[in-house]
Amino acid sequence: MTGPAPLSLRELAARGIPFALIARDGATVEVLTGDVVDVDLLADIPLRGADGTPREVLALVPFRQVRERGFECHDDGAPLRCLVVSEHTAMPREAALAELPVEPIALTDAGFDIADEAYADIVRRVIADEIGRGEGANFVIRRDFTAGVEADAATAALTWFRALLEYERGAYWTFAIVTPGHVAVGASPEAHVSAQGGFVTMNPISGTFRHPAGGATAETLTEFLESTKETEELFMVVDEELKMMSAVCSDGGRITGPHLKEMSRLTHTEYVLRGRSRLDPRDILRETMFAPTVTGSPMQNACTVITRHEQTPRGYYSGVAALFAPRTDAAPGEQSHDLDAPILIRTAYLQDGRLRVPVGATLVRHSDPYGEVGETHGKAAGVLGAIGAIARDIAAERVEAIDEDAPAAEPRRLADDPSIASLLASRNARLASFWLEPQGSDDGPFNGRGALVVDAEDRFTTMLAHQLRHLGLDARIVPWSAVTDEEIDGAELVVSGPGPGDPRDPASARMTRMREVVRRRRASGRPLLAVCLSHQILADSLGIELAPLASPHQGLQKSVDAFGEPASIGFYNTFTARVPAGTARVGETEVAADAATGDVYALRGPGYASVQGHLESILSRDGMVTLERLVSHALSPVGA
Repeated sequence: MTGPAPLSLRELAARGIPFALIARDGATVEVLTGDVVDVDLLADIPLRGADGTPREVLALVPFRQVRERGFECHDDGAPLRCLVVSEHTAMPREAALAELPVEPIALTDAGFDIADEAYADIVRRVIADEIGRGEGANFVIRRDFTAGVEADAATAALTWFRALLEYERGAYWTFAIVTPGHVAVGASPEAHVSAQGGFVTMNPISGTFRHPAGGATAETLTEFLESTKETEELFMVVDEELKMMSAVCSDGGRITGPHLKEMSRLTHTEYVLRGRSRLDPRDILRETMFAPTVTGSPMQNACTVITRHEQTPRGYYSGVAALFAPRTDAAPGEQSHDLDAPILIRTAYLQDGRLRVPVGATLVRHSDPYGEVGETHGKAAGVLGAIGAIARDIAAERVEAIDEDAPAAEPRRLADDPSIASLLASRNARLASFWLEPQGSDDGPFNGRGALVVDAEDRFTTMLAHQLRHLGLDARIVPWSAVTDEEIDGAELVVSGPGPGDPRDPASARMTRMREVVRRRRASGRPLLAVCLSHQILADSLGIELAPLASPHQGLQKSVDAFGEPASIGFYNTFTARVPAGTARVGETEVAADAATGDVYALRGPGYASVQGHLESILSRDGMVTLERLVSHALSPVGA
């Protein structure tokens, strides 16, 4: 960054020059100007000039880019818009405030695009038809608050940015991005992914503690931190983002935390995931589209559910703003650019004179439809109040009197309280040490042997493959729709993977193919390991009953008996294989099942083994040792 901005901020707006304002450190405002280029694919983001010179680029990545991963979406044609930066300067925050306009921007014809009762009906359908049928653990369904804006778009952007700069606290990025025909202004609280110096970082945040009147204390925060619901929701988000990390990082990603993200009126809980990668930052961005906190899990099926229940395309909501900055210290073969990409939430968009503020609610099986309606009202009011589009006292009232926008004295850091620090640290006692500690060498007990992992649309397979490699196996992942019979027959070990949905569904092409994978492998007598959905399919092929659980096990940690060994394992299932209580064998197959309910946790027979839980999950404290036992059984010669 060099010198002061050559043009005042108002001059930038008046001249119609594309620009972006970004506040990341609380003390300065970065000013980026340049030319706008729209591209089709992430790989097309122009990180180098015609002469090969590295260039800085700020990209607005719309939700529709999930098509690059083969996921469904409403395609609105929102461009992957790139500001190719020609000048990047900085100015002090106070100097920026002095230049920015303060006159309020009037709104007209304001309201939600979906009526409250209609949105409540959507919530009911998602709970019954999607979560209730095993399509996933949680889904984020949005609605939009819209209004007319008669002011000049660039002036509106500067005005709203000023309000955020002055009143917003705790944001990761506060920004205004003004390009021809489109404005985005927001204060994103969450980094989605960054890549710096060969290290990739993700920052899953889940759980919100609203400070009581008079401020938070160690006592009031303790109750929140001891909540099983809040803790398990955070663990589920970490699992989902570890799937992404395992796809882009050679070491699969390490976890640090949990930490507190303390804001003026709110406190969040978060983890930091970090690993090494040599991938191009555009490939890192592709493999991590998009955050489960704004889509749901598993990711691919979440996109399908969003397409079924959202009535309009998302535009840039839940996408990212991605800043690619050239590295001056990159060695040959290393990433040429660093990446910093916050999630596009708590953002207002202005196009063709219409303001749009998308807001979503995370739906789980216990969601109250009218409670989720109220949450979307609160989130919209929070954004509108933060940008000064409505009075902040009104916004505060709509979010239950929580006025996070009001300036406040810096509070004492509760994370420094010994009792809070101890309580946070105690959460990790529930987690798998594999993801918390250095893993060492991949020279494992099955070194030199190979495994084919069949992905049934749940990227838990990336974590599973990473663990198999740590055990010494040369593990390769192939989607269910691409795996060939020759690959199934030829692999030394087939790992038939997890996935969403009802394993009994006769109309599903995915279920049909996964049944064929399990049937073909069993018929050959060659080694097979079946996980979660595939465990249910294997059980069905053995004549064991399949049934929906009375209460889905989504992100549930259970201690079970795995063939005489106790194992703490994480479960993500809505259906179960079930035998009469006390059953220990079905034909030649050993059964590990719940003594009271008969729910089957694991199976093993000649050349095959299976498990209902996710041994790769952070919730599986005994995941690695159990995985090694099951793989060893499957690979053992039949009759040995």
